[in-house]
Amino acid sequence: MRINDAKFEIALANSGLTIGQAAERAGLSRTRYNVILNQKKVTPQAAGKIAKSLGVTVEQIIETEI
Repeated sequence: MRINDAKFEIALANSGLTIGQAAERAGLSRTRYNVILNQKKVTPQAAGKIAKSLGVTVEQIIETEI
């Protein structure tokens, strides 16, 4: 599972939060939040934390295979 950069940016913009605020909502440091976003593979738990912090579902921020 990988976070889709464009989908993440849209979700972040829609949330009205900064990266720091989203990280705080997820219970993560901003540094850890950024590391998770930049990893090639993300655990379902990490994707869930990021999605929850933005008020979206995991499906709305991950890359989908065609």
